[in-house]
Amino acid sequence: MPDFFAASGMEMFFTTFLGAHDWVPASLLLATWETIYMVAISTFLSYVVGLPLGVILVTTFKGHILENQPLHQVLGSIVNAVRSVPFIIFLILLIPLTRLLVGTYIGTVASIVPLTLAAIPFVARLVETSLKEIEWGLVEAALSMGASAWQIISKVLLPEAKPALLLGVAITAINLVGYSAMAGIVGGGGLGTLAYFYGYQRYQVVVMWSSVVVLVVLVQGMQMLGDSLAAKVVNKRR
Repeated sequence: MPDFFAASGMEMFFTTFLGAHDWVPASLLLATWETIYMVAISTFLSYVVGLPLGVILVTTFKGHILENQPLHQVLGSIVNAVRSVPFIIFLILLIPLTRLLVGTYIGTVASIVPLTLAAIPFVARLVETSLKEIEWGLVEAALSMGASAWQIISKVLLPEAKPALLLGVAITAINLVGYSAMAGIVGGGGLGTLAYFYGYQRYQVVVMWSSVVVLVVLVQGMQMLGDSLAAKVVNKRR
């Protein structure tokens, strides 16, 4: 199996299952696992920060329950600034930070750092958009009953926006699949690394197209899962 994928503990499983003599299927499965791992962890971490950030962006807006225009403008500017940087450049800019945090900027674990930081402002805007779609009358009704800001956020805003938030998770994960493929160009692991270093640079067409097919399947699966979960939430309300 190629050296790029030799560091993972999953290598032994895949080579034993498929046969060490046939590295293409084994490497494809391992690269798929690495991509799923990167995307899952990055999506989770980005929502840990991005969800509260999106809530703050909404609630500090003019006329909302925690109106604070200076804070809103500062946070909004930071989010816009990060989102305006193309990911491949953002990836390179974060090499020193990535190396500081994980000791290297190459590999699956290292890729989680730029993937997460790039996704946080994206998540914040998705959350902000989802919460802004909630009818203001619901918030006014909660205020009239003496609800606190935290109660409005936890009992009104987030529950009402749940279907949109679930779709947002799917959109974020799909976005990160594309980002992870770009990270593969600098040895970030996953399907991007497999497709670039072995499909493109070594002219192995089977590897290239196999990686593309798996990426398409992953994206379709994530979108279908997001749509299904959101539809279940909507149906429960009827």
